[in-house]
Amino acid sequence: MIFQGIIFDLDGVICSTDEYHYQAWKELADREGIPFDRSVNNRLRGVSRMESLEILLERAKRFYSQEEKEKMAAAKNTRYQELLREMTPADLSPEVFETLETLRKQGLKLAIGSSSKNTPLILDRLGLGGYFDAVSDGNNITRSKPDPEVFLKAAEYLGLSPETCLVVEDAVSGVEAAHRAGMKAAALGDAAKTGVGEWKLPSFSALMTL
Repeated sequence: MIFQGIIFDLDGVICSTDEYHYQAWKELADREGIPFDRSVNNRLRGVSRMESLEILLERAKRFYSQEEKEKMAAAKNTRYQELLREMTPADLSPEVFETLETLRKQGLKLAIGSSSKNTPLILDRLGLGGYFDAVSDGNNITRSKPDPEVFLKAAEYLGLSPETCLVVEDAVSGVEAAHRAGMKAAALGDAAKTGVGEWKLPSFSALMTL
């Protein structure tokens, strides 16, 4: 592999928490009488919690104050964290762990680049707490993807220049953030289907072919 480091998005790449997000947002929307379905939920991928709430509120029938919005976002996150605590290391795909181990043995530095403030909790529940060489997440950034901040900080924490890092993403906004950071991107899932990224991966283990 031509890179020195690989920066992974978390949700949808290392693990799948989409269903937990959907359940938490859906419960909130139902309480407020706001139409919400999986097509709207798909628009929330890769963006911050408050930005996600604004998208949800596009279908609201009334105005919400900033204070109300903050309370709603907090309530959603509390419910989401309750669901996350049901995760165990068994939720980590063997394919993902085996690929990570192989990449590490090849001497590559591995990092997480996620907009989620719940990254530490998710990694801990998966048994990956302390596994990665660096973690850049919603707790240390001020701008969400497609802004490149999260990936630039990850590269900085790894001690690598951006052009030596590969980003693995499943969201179009994440691939855009990688490119804006001066990095190449390998796309999985929905991002791969849209044709973005230098590589379209059919599976996580396909990283080994780059």
